[in-house]
Amino acid sequence: MASFRDLLASTKAEIREVTTAEADERRTDDGVVTLDVREPDEYEQGALPGALHIPRGTLETSIEMQVPDHATPLVVYCAGGTRSAFAAKTLTDLGYTDVVSVVGGFNRWKDEDREWVTPATLSAEQRNRYKRHLLLPEVGETGQQELLDAKVLLLGAGGLGSPAAMYLAAAGVGTLGIIDMDVVDASNLQRQILHNVDRIGDRKVDSAKKTLTLLNPDVNVVTYDVRLGADNVMQILEGYDVIVDGTDNFPTRFLVNDASVKLGIPVVHGSIFRFEGMITVFDPKNGPTYRDMVPEPPPADLAPSCAEAGVLGVLPGIVGSIQAIETIKLILGLGDPLSGRLLTYDSLEQSFREYKVQVDPTNEITYANRDRIQVAELEGQCLPLPLQAPPA
Repeated sequence: MASFRDLLASTKAEIREVTTAEADERRTDDGVVTLDVREPDEYEQGALPGALHIPRGTLETSIEMQVPDHATPLVVYCAGGTRSAFAAKTLTDLGYTDVVSVVGGFNRWKDEDREWVTPATLSAEQRNRYKRHLLLPEVGETGQQELLDAKVLLLGAGGLGSPAAMYLAAAGVGTLGIIDMDVVDASNLQRQILHNVDRIGDRKVDSAKKTLTLLNPDVNVVTYDVRLGADNVMQILEGYDVIVDGTDNFPTRFLVNDASVKLGIPVVHGSIFRFEGMITVFDPKNGPTYRDMVPEPPPADLAPSCAEAGVLGVLPGIVGSIQAIETIKLILGLGDPLSGRLLTYDSLEQSFREYKVQVDPTNEITYANRDRIQVAELEGQCLPLPLQAPPA
């Protein structure tokens, strides 16, 4: 019967090992994934910068979700080089073609005074709160930490902003900015679930902050009880990772488009009308923007607001929830976002349809031209804003 020493020797004979110096040089190469297979309590004490953490006990069930491409170069380490050797053998058996194990592991790495960090980790309370996320290999603790580090700005604490804000807060998005200068009215309560009867007359941003903080105290709610205009839009939007657009008028949508394009921030757009809604993602760096879909605002009599035309109270819950999903996908880099695709929903037919949104080659308000974009407000039935003249 083979001893542990025999098994370890046999395993090491079938894998490639590298020194800490070789690993340090290799880990910064393009496409290389540094894989930490230690236990969570070990990882929390310190790790290589940017390391992907998958404990050895869950490696087989998790690795292909985290690293789907079997050609990805993997630098695997543990505390001393034993578990990483067995992990490297397992990865090779799973079909990964470029795997090395670090001799001496993290202990030798620290002894040699190489760069390491103390990773941000979840508390016991957070692990319990976000347990259903942690069970998803596509999210896991790394993804949940990304959510907690993310900053999302919601334009409006109304029909669309309410469900989007509540689900983003519940998901653990760490910073939620909310801009709205309105007060809670009894007519809002048919659909705006952030608010309640006791808060009628309160500022909407204050009501929203109370609800979201009670739902998840992890979330920092930043309120803006101001009108969004050309004088403040750049300062408010800057620093956020994603913008959730729940506005209901064309001048604001064009203003937000131009500012978000200039800043390179994706916008998750939603709109509702009577029994219908639509959602899309405007990513100025990777796809069409609002001006590509709507080159100029329609006449006011062709675009009545919900206050004028009415809206089914449940409808914004569906549209706003989809906006929350798209926002989380953008933060985590998951799936196929709705960039270049317009998803429409008809609640009476209970049907979804999808349409392509193309880049308009005549649209000059683009991220490539960001330094020349003038962010200004539309007046009346204005055409798209001009760019600044390029320097002579």
